[in-house]
Amino acid sequence: MTDGLSRTEPSGLGAPDSSADRRLPRRAWYRRILPLVGYMVVALVFTWPLPAHLGTHLTGSPSGDTGVYVWNLWVFQHELLENMHFPWFTSTIFSLDPHADLTLHNYTIFADLLGLPLIRLVGVVAAFNLIYLALIVLTAYAMYVLARDVAGDGIGAWLGGLLFAGCPALIARGTAHFSLVAAAPLPIFVLLLRRTGRTRRRRDMAALGATLAWATYCDPYYGVYCLLLGAWHLAANVLDVTLSRPHGERPRLALRALDFLIAAVGIVSLGIAATGGTTFLVAGRAVGLTSLHTPVLILTVLVMARAAVTYRPQIHWHVPAGISALIRLSPYGILSSALLLSPLLTALAIRVYDGRYVTPRIFWRSSTPGVDLLAYLMPNPNHPFFRPWFADWLATRDGGFVENVAAIPLVALVVIGFAVWAVRARVPGYWLGLTLASGALALGPFVHVAGINLSIPTPWTLLRYLPIVGSARAPARFSVLVMMAVAVLFALALRAVTDHYPARRRVILAGVSALLLFELVPAPRPLYGAIPSPVYDIIAGDPRGVRVLELPFGVRDGLSSVGNFSASAQFHQTRHHKPLIGGYLSRVSTGRVDSIRRFPVLSALMLLSQGQTVPPELEQAAGQHARGFVRRARLGYVVVRRGRASPALVDYAIRVLDLELVAEWDTRTLYRPRQTTGENWFAGSTAEAGPTVLR
Repeated sequence: MTDGLSRTEPSGLGAPDSSADRRLPRRAWYRRILPLVGYMVVALVFTWPLPAHLGTHLTGSPSGDTGVYVWNLWVFQHELLENMHFPWFTSTIFSLDPHADLTLHNYTIFADLLGLPLIRLVGVVAAFNLIYLALIVLTAYAMYVLARDVAGDGIGAWLGGLLFAGCPALIARGTAHFSLVAAAPLPIFVLLLRRTGRTRRRRDMAALGATLAWATYCDPYYGVYCLLLGAWHLAANVLDVTLSRPHGERPRLALRALDFLIAAVGIVSLGIAATGGTTFLVAGRAVGLTSLHTPVLILTVLVMARAAVTYRPQIHWHVPAGISALIRLSPYGILSSALLLSPLLTALAIRVYDGRYVTPRIFWRSSTPGVDLLAYLMPNPNHPFFRPWFADWLATRDGGFVENVAAIPLVALVVIGFAVWAVRARVPGYWLGLTLASGALALGPFVHVAGINLSIPTPWTLLRYLPIVGSARAPARFSVLVMMAVAVLFALALRAVTDHYPARRRVILAGVSALLLFELVPAPRPLYGAIPSPVYDIIAGDPRGVRVLELPFGVRDGLSSVGNFSASAQFHQTRHHKPLIGGYLSRVSTGRVDSIRRFPVLSALMLLSQGQTVPPELEQAAGQHARGFVRRARLGYVVVRRGRASPALVDYAIRVLDLELVAEWDTRTLYRPRQTTGENWFAGSTAEAGPTVLR
């Protein structure tokens, strides 16, 4: 496959493309800076009014995932600079155990490193917002560099960078999944793949490996995506597929047999869809036909088999010089990536050695779904005009609004379509194939249309079972790769159109720029208050080494929850700095939950937090061990979130833990156990303490 969009065959891999003669002279440094300045202005506009409230507000709720990403910045510098500890382990959450392992948590190391010099200067919230703005600029500029390398047109490439960083998918991620906003490594990785194939230099391959590490430290999904991009680059340049129609009696018989099977399975599928299916006995055993998943899978395989018999694809392969150079130089990339990832790999090796590696369970029918097919074609749901029309529907989908935004900018589709129809520009197979492949993966294991599961399997049905690849368990996030490929196609198409109409170049660029900006702009952005409740100042002012318990209580990870823990507890921890009992991580082992349940008091609080009742035997055990638990756990404060904690939960906690009121403010009430007065209240031990606290 080739990666140029023109009416003539572009140069092959290993030779500079048409952008080489458009490179700027070294003296024109200001023309390199202007795109960056332009993206800075765009970042301010696209996040307005956030720039006016950097220290007091966030674009996402602190009680959701945003609170955890803010916590990431704080806990990284807390462990590294204040405690002088290896920052992949912390005792600030799940503090009744020796430490919490952060190797499988979405820890955002790149953003955390950027935050090290900022937190003490401007505070954790302002630092977080400044990093968010910087990531938008960096993502846009990285895409601009790739688009310029491919398309060669300065303004078109700049608009490609704007389209990528400002696309609905990434803007929506900037309300919850901030790690995915740091998408700059993806276009840089592809750029270095192309450049290394041309230059065949070891330093470029080393930079490629470093970019893989950078991507992993931005978001682990992006590390996986870089590996998939490398596999795609290799396959697209090595494999050549040709189609031919066979003749003869044997192919006709095969086609008739396949047509009969397709019709039969299709009728069965329609019957199940219409009636809900049936169950019958075969050799005394009940066989159910009540789900479309298996029949539609068989139907899909039969349709693919018919297409293969009809067109008889033939696959040929050859290794161009550029790909041969990539393979030959790959040890340099592996070495540089391994060196930069060594801290993470070391911590991960310790986790595996200790038997604490969490492998996500993968189910055939109920795996994490992807985006709805219609989500690709809807108008920008972040736009103030379209938000009321589409945001509510996306919010009802599995994963909520953020996971289901995948709208491809309509301006880009129009420009690409016009280039193909009016200018007769050829769409490059490399970028079109990447768009379609990543788009199919983003659909998840089965195709959904308007909320209806058609049970049609996609490539992700099989890829989710592969090691490493299956770790990217939320397929909807492949939409980021869709937007990257569309941004390149858009830049190529815009160049083709302006080259075809040179006299109208300025008018075309001005019109497309205005329309694209109007379509993408999400301002004014909804903001959320990020000033911690004053009750946490009381906790922060306590010099003792106490722990804090927040109600509702529980253990939460990215896909499950035991109890009802809120990420806001970790956000507020950035103010009071005291260890928490309970917590949230991207992935939590069952052993972590079992460790919490060893304590009767906590087990009872988790049940009440999720609306269940406490069995009499557990209530009796909790009452017997409560005083000992408070002392040995060094429980200093209990924070109740009014409106989320049920009256039964609050009454139980007050009675069992013998709590007294300290302060109330807004939606939070602060209590402390009555037995905690005095500086040495937690000294000593008692037989009533229950399970031994490990720390």
